[in-house]
Amino acid sequence: MQMSLDVQYILELLPILLKYLSVTMEMALLGFCFAIILAVILAVVRVFKIPLLHNLASVFISFFRGTPLLVQLFLLYYGLPQVMPIFAGVDAFSAAIIGLTLHFSAYMAESIRAAIMGVDKSQMEACLSIGMTRLQAMRRIILPQAARVATPSLMNYFIDMIKSTSLAFTLGVAEIMAKAQMEASSSFKYFESYLAVALIYWAVIELFSRLQHYLEIRMSRAY
Repeated sequence: MQMSLDVQYILELLPILLKYLSVTMEMALLGFCFAIILAVILAVVRVFKIPLLHNLASVFISFFRGTPLLVQLFLLYYGLPQVMPIFAGVDAFSAAIIGLTLHFSAYMAESIRAAIMGVDKSQMEACLSIGMTRLQAMRRIILPQAARVATPSLMNYFIDMIKSTSLAFTLGVAEIMAKAQMEASSSFKYFESYLAVALIYWAVIELFSRLQHYLEIRMSRAY
């Protein structure tokens, strides 16, 4: 049976899907902001080798890097409320953000740690010699230098996070992928529906890839 591509259907579907793009971007932006904060904490704990916390951070990173994001989302949304009823009130949208935060913070922490370790040790020694504490030196001197080195990889993780939000539909979040699936189920135009959502993701990722390139150039000018 010969199949033809219904371009008109795709053009009609794109505006419908774009209405749900804000949900996708909100999840990605919130997840990224929270992940950055958690990743910095994990990286500092590992760099300073703080007793007990260092071991906990290592286990955390190992677990969330070693298990699929989809499994983690299911554990958070479906599994955790069964053993800890306090989490029963967490909605799907919040669970998706928490899952993205935990998953990507584990990867980002290692990138930030590597960037911190890449800063010359004499920088820390100079800070300590003028009376700064290690945390002050980290906040004022080390982290700003490490940020330039870590930015490309962190932007890559943000781009991956945008794509990973598509898994949120498995929890029932009405985002762009969920809407595409609903449209495909009602029209039976599966190829056109998923092609439309793929084109939107492609356009968004291209936009942020160009932004990443611009940031890298801007941050490297002084060097």
